[in-house]
Amino acid sequence: MKVIFAGPTLYGADLPSNADYQLRPPARQGDFYNAVQDGATVIGLIDGVYEYVPAIWHKEILFGLAQGVHTFGAASMGALRAAECAAFGMVGIGKIFDGYMSGLLEDDSDVALSHGPAEVGFLPLSEPFVNVRATISRCLQLSYITADEHDHLLTAAKAIFFKDRTYKRLVRSSISDGTRASQILEALRAHNVNQKLQDAQLLIEAVISAPNRRFVPEFNWTFEATNFWKATFPPFSSHHNR
Repeated sequence: MKVIFAGPTLYGADLPSNADYQLRPPARQGDFYNAVQDGATVIGLIDGVYEYVPAIWHKEILFGLAQGVHTFGAASMGALRAAECAAFGMVGIGKIFDGYMSGLLEDDSDVALSHGPAEVGFLPLSEPFVNVRATISRCLQLSYITADEHDHLLTAAKAIFFKDRTYKRLVRSSISDGTRASQILEALRAHNVNQKLQDAQLLIEAVISAPNRRFVPEFNWTFEATNFWKATFPPFSSHHNR
């Protein structure tokens, strides 16, 4: 069984109709562990929830790896956790993961966005910084904006709270000339780069291509079932089918 945790990052995406994986909502604490216990052989982490509920725990990922679960991360929470757990065997995919690994990206909020509930397909309501950065870079390459305008937009994008970040607000806060602001807004919308979706699609391909069986773990670390772990996920059992 293969599992992918995703929500707003895949909004509007054209997904394979015959793909052999379960698409589950953005992961919160316990969801990754439950997927392992359900018998998952491959887990792809794209989106996760946080703020109002406990986020997916790194130790859940280590638990899955210790059980031989092929584990991929990309695009959003997945890129963050993959960068943090790469040394333990989690596989990160895409430019956003690369950005966190290189230090180009540092903040959790760089991938955050506001979105609607599951009932409306996790409709995105704001623009994540990683997409804005890619979009204004693209517009600079195409000469729709100047280098100075690029820098003003980038600085403004970083400063706007992630729930409030839209292209309209971004342009209004950084371009004073009304006519020019309208031109830039049109260019940003027309040449929008959805970097998160691009990375997520690479993860989906990796999950589909991965063998549908667990591997034999050969790590230089051992999973420790601490008292806190046992209290969080009772009862803990070290016996799982491979």
